[in-house]
Amino acid sequence: MTVAMDMPSMADTKSLSREMGGDYATVRAVLEFITERWRDQPSLEEIADRIGMSPMHLQRVFHRWAGLTPKQFLQALTLDHARELLRDSASVLDTTFEVGLSGPARLHDLFVVHEAMTPGAYRAGGRGLIIRWGFHPSPFGLALVMVTEHGLAGLAFSDPGEEAAALDDMTRRWRQADYVEDRAAIEPYCARIFDPARWSPETPLRIVLIGTDFEVRVWETLLAIPLGRATTYSDIAAHIGKPSAARAVGTAVGKNPVSFVVPCHRVLGKTGSLCGYHWGLTRKRAILGWEAGVTATATA
Repeated sequence: MTVAMDMPSMADTKSLSREMGGDYATVRAVLEFITERWRDQPSLEEIADRIGMSPMHLQRVFHRWAGLTPKQFLQALTLDHARELLRDSASVLDTTFEVGLSGPARLHDLFVVHEAMTPGAYRAGGRGLIIRWGFHPSPFGLALVMVTEHGLAGLAFSDPGEEAAALDDMTRRWRQADYVEDRAAIEPYCARIFDPARWSPETPLRIVLIGTDFEVRVWETLLAIPLGRATTYSDIAAHIGKPSAARAVGTAVGKNPVSFVVPCHRVLGKTGSLCGYHWGLTRKRAILGWEAGVTATATA
């Protein structure tokens, strides 16, 4: 039976928004403009004029957030770059599984150890499971983080004013679980998830996957996609031995409950199109661009 949940108060939400800072709001506005105009390759001055900020200030804010200039970020969002991310996508999956998740293919990425709930626990809707949750600032807006005694179980994103919808979306996945708001419990996870300096094989992030057998197989495959690369729905389907199940794979990818950590954002269409993303295509572009900055810094 689900315990009563107190939604974050307006004061709490405003406090979190202030804590989150204005960087992502600025970046989001830039991304929306770039999405409209990327084929025109707008200049820094054009982007700054649209945002209502001086070019120098915009460059400073954007680089602080992404590790890239707006121009570099724009290049990272072009179709040519998406196609490069997809290069040899099928063999990337095979190679990563061969070397193991802590091998060279995972260098500079999140190091994750995971387990799956038993099918019976999933069918029971999480009955008897205590899930602690809280909202936390992240580079991509407010993050809704959910943890169990086994590890991280859920990670979602929310824009201001959409916290209740994000929480409802996540709790409906495991209706019979007991939910306890506990921001102190989720803060250590957030501190590690969004700080590349703390991505280490010596202290792997523990997650628990709660889904059907098929969904878990798809999510485990997502964990094999290295930072700075991508794959397609059809390649995932082929890799799990279900070559005709690309549509079902797409559904499972869309239901991934642990966003960012289980990198469903690294799944693209065959042509390099971004396709869908449960938490919005603007956020998907933001995450891919942010990762491009992490990759560039790691290889510099």
